[in-house]
Amino acid sequence: MIRAAERMIAERGLAGLKTRDLAREIGCANGAVYNLVADVDELVLCIGSRTLLRLDEALSAAVRAGNPSPQETLVRIAIAYCDFAAENLELWRALFEHRIEPDKEVPDWFVDDQLKLFRHIHAPLAALFPKRGTEELGITARSLFSAVHGMVALGLEQRLVAVPLPALRKEIALLVRAMLDGLIARAS
Repeated sequence: MIRAAERMIAERGLAGLKTRDLAREIGCANGAVYNLVADVDELVLCIGSRTLLRLDEALSAAVRAGNPSPQETLVRIAIAYCDFAAENLELWRALFEHRIEPDKEVPDWFVDDQLKLFRHIHAPLAALFPKRGTEELGITARSLFSAVHGMVALGLEQRLVAVPLPALRKEIALLVRAMLDGLIARAS
């Protein structure tokens, strides 16, 4: 069921996930979907967890590839994030578009899946800034992620602000290097 729902989102976007269509595809009654998951939120979070796992694999590969310097590692991570988003656009978008009902909490396991990814950014930052504490490094990691994520989200937008992928990749590399150069200069 999760793989079928994942295909639906990949093909049609989050709004294209319909339990009636899903039930038909997996060969069960519409109500039987809710025997397998509590609600659509749980289903989307399960798909999101699978997406985050694949993103983690892509970021891990970027960490291992090429020049081991912390700066270049962070550039590779940022470009790998961009490439992953471009290659898995609707599943990546679903990570950020889905809203849990206001009276429900996001499960700890899903929060853990998200936070685990920050280790890819945190480790090179810790190597660059050994005097910074964990909390300060965490804020810098989230800030760097936010800058890259914003560029990716707007750059891949299929409307007015779309940027061709090769140009977006170059601009992301420039941004990451500039941010790191500024942080290094400030630390000196």
